[in-house]
Amino acid sequence: MTDERTGLPADNIGESVTEPVRSGYTSPTNIGGYLWSTVVAKHLGIISPQESLRRITQTLTTMHSVDHHEPSGMYFNWYDEATGEVLRTDPDGTKPITPFVSSVDNAWFACALMVVRDAEPRARALAESLLGKMNFKFYYNPAARPGGLMRGGFFETPPPDEETDKGNHAGVGPDVYYRKFHYDTCNTEARIAGYVGFALGQVPHTQYFATYRTFPDTCDWSWVEQKPKGVHRTYLGLDVFEGTYSYRGMRIVPSWGGDMFESLMPDLFVPEATWAPRSWGINHPLTVRAHIEHGLDDAKYGYWGFSPASNPKGGYSVYGVEPLGMDPGGYPSDLEGTNHDAGFEGCREGTNPNPAYGDGVVTPHAAFLAMAYAPRQAIDNLSKIESTLHAYGGGGFYDSVAVKSGLIAKRYLSLDQAMVMGAIGNVFGNDLIRRNFASRAVESRIRPVIGMEQFESGLE
Repeated sequence: MTDERTGLPADNIGESVTEPVRSGYTSPTNIGGYLWSTVVAKHLGIISPQESLRRITQTLTTMHSVDHHEPSGMYFNWYDEATGEVLRTDPDGTKPITPFVSSVDNAWFACALMVVRDAEPRARALAESLLGKMNFKFYYNPAARPGGLMRGGFFETPPPDEETDKGNHAGVGPDVYYRKFHYDTCNTEARIAGYVGFALGQVPHTQYFATYRTFPDTCDWSWVEQKPKGVHRTYLGLDVFEGTYSYRGMRIVPSWGGDMFESLMPDLFVPEATWAPRSWGINHPLTVRAHIEHGLDDAKYGYWGFSPASNPKGGYSVYGVEPLGMDPGGYPSDLEGTNHDAGFEGCREGTNPNPAYGDGVVTPHAAFLAMAYAPRQAIDNLSKIESTLHAYGGGGFYDSVAVKSGLIAKRYLSLDQAMVMGAIGNVFGNDLIRRNFASRAVESRIRPVIGMEQFESGLE
């Protein structure tokens, strides 16, 4: 997947790993994923320490030289993996784009730098010189809500086709042009941006409690598919509605789409279940159980593990356990896009409270993310995906498979392979990724914050 000259991985390749057809673009997330995957590969003896150092050094050296937003130390969303040049047309090559600086993409890259600096001492100086320039205060908007929220990101120059907020939250360098979107829910992959901001001492801890666990339980919010139940608690002076959704006798803090990636990817780095035993320590195992029960008992697919991935029919789509998603449009678990809507008790009736599911789509990376919480079930599930569905090629598991038709998305995505490698590193390497991410200083800035909270998650 990786260009031999730049050390940058392609976003995706097709079926062949001997004659790879690379996508022609990559992102900070993909590059970070390649770095932590290299750390795992060395630890497990897949590559030598010398090869690991060569790969990591090559990639970090390239990242020192590519064009980026210098005042913040942040990287643009899309680069050509073969040249390191910033893309000025979208990855499809169909329309011009204004380069965007994403908070979440840069957070995953920062996570990789934090892992590398501890796991590969010979590359520490290179990693720290990049990390030391990254300022997540650029994304933190203290006025967005009491406690403040993280923005989705900004443009260095104003885009011609989008309204933006001109400003500079960090007060460093010229003003930038912020996308109006803020991350305002807690259980999404975007919480990693806040975690990194805490770890670097750049974002106040109130940001964590400013995000919604669920939206409020009043009829004003009845456009979502389920009425939450919960209680109000106060943390750091902020009122938090500890809402949960119900599914198969479980009460769970939902993600936006009900998928594994949003719930469990941050947990690859921050040992959330250990540091926050009364919140994530309950929610993560229940999320995994919900995915297993959805696939095996509710939809009766015979397989489980639902998360955004390649669509077996082509392109990229979102998948999830839809009853555990806040998104009213839904992240379905099947090709047909079956939508679950239980209604909003006391405000409106559900449109599809008992759906009939079709051709389920499972992605192996979701089962790997679950492996820390349900190891035997995850390995059994993956074994069947390989042996019965044959969704396994020269580069390992293909990106997704539709279980009834047997249609396979025969390509490999950097992001999804990186989640696989990160999960393997933690499960088979004694928390390799978490240990190297969570230095004593990092732990002191994250653990007390998330450890004080109590979710209402549990069995009904």
